[in-house]
Amino acid sequence: MTHLKAAHPSPGAELTVEVIRTLAGVADLQGDFAHLQAVTGNTLPFALFEWHLSWCRHFLDLDPSIVDEPMFHVVRDGAGTCVAIIPLIMTKRRLGSLTAASVGLLGADPAITEIRSPLVQPGYEAPVAEALNANLRNARDWDWIQWIGARDTFSEALGRVRGLAWQPVAPSYVLDLPPSWEEFHTGLKRNIRESLRHCYNSLKRDGHDFKLTMAADPADVRAAVDRLFELHAMRATLEGTIDHPNRFASRTVRQFVYHVCEQLALRDAVRVFQIEIAGTVVASRIGFMVADSLYLYYSGFDPRWKRYSVMTTTVAEAIRYAIARGLKTVNLSPGADVSKTRWGPREVHHQTAYEHSGRLRSRLVRHAYFKARSGQGLQGWLLQRLIAGRRSWN
Repeated sequence: MTHLKAAHPSPGAELTVEVIRTLAGVADLQGDFAHLQAVTGNTLPFALFEWHLSWCRHFLDLDPSIVDEPMFHVVRDGAGTCVAIIPLIMTKRRLGSLTAASVGLLGADPAITEIRSPLVQPGYEAPVAEALNANLRNARDWDWIQWIGARDTFSEALGRVRGLAWQPVAPSYVLDLPPSWEEFHTGLKRNIRESLRHCYNSLKRDGHDFKLTMAADPADVRAAVDRLFELHAMRATLEGTIDHPNRFASRTVRQFVYHVCEQLALRDAVRVFQIEIAGTVVASRIGFMVADSLYLYYSGFDPRWKRYSVMTTTVAEAIRYAIARGLKTVNLSPGADVSKTRWGPREVHHQTAYEHSGRLRSRLVRHAYFKARSGQGLQGWLLQRLIAGRRSWN
């Protein structure tokens, strides 16, 4: 446990850093997550307690050749109040007679945790970064760390104290909502207004009536998610369009999504938006309501209804619902494809940085690991057979 005097915002107060390394320890953080949710205004489902605990229960120790363990850094002030949770995961791999230990924010999965995020109470960003830096500097059990974050005050402070060279990665896209759908629709570019007109009119012209249904109750969410998996898999087989891999091909991933949606539905944070035609759901998208925001997660649709742009209709109806509920934003998720950018959102920039511990041994094992991941050349081919690089998520 590390102690550090905090210069801001409470001069003279002592920040304490505790490192949680067990699943039971993570489960005990529910109250601290709730406190930080209240003071940070977090709008990401991936930073919620339910997401973190479910992730640890489903994905830790999934691959017998790779050992994962929590390394959550919990920072408290002098009164014992939690001011930050940095949800790190340590991953250990065998490299012959050596062990490589890498660290990263929770979410190293097959694009299921779309945005990785710590929770830091506003005003404490700089002292928390200093406390985290002191703890990691004293630790000798990691070889390299991959940092991922947004361009925010905490990332800037962490970059300064640890000398990180940030590199940009794909941004996420957020819509700031006006008070009415009419105002939102008027502010859209002409091409998306025409697209929306086509969505609704083409169905009507061909004699198809659609109905928007929403699954929110825990009893309904399971069946709605099950149908979304089917539609998502159908979409993944569609040719001649943007590649959409089936993110839910793994049984373990599906079980995780079932569980986390069930847990979040208990706090009324899930909306599965469904377009139903003639009694059959033909398009679906998961939404997470966190604070005053709706996060639009993965989707799927029946390719037989592609020419009616039923997925665009689903997004439009979800946005209409968010406005009616008085929400402030809709997060369209990361990825710069036209299905997001055409709505006229603002970009939220994310960045990544690697750092190694400075030891020669750490430099060597990191080089060997990334060479094995690449599989390039004879050396990469040989290392790939000695090192567990890419894990199995089945």
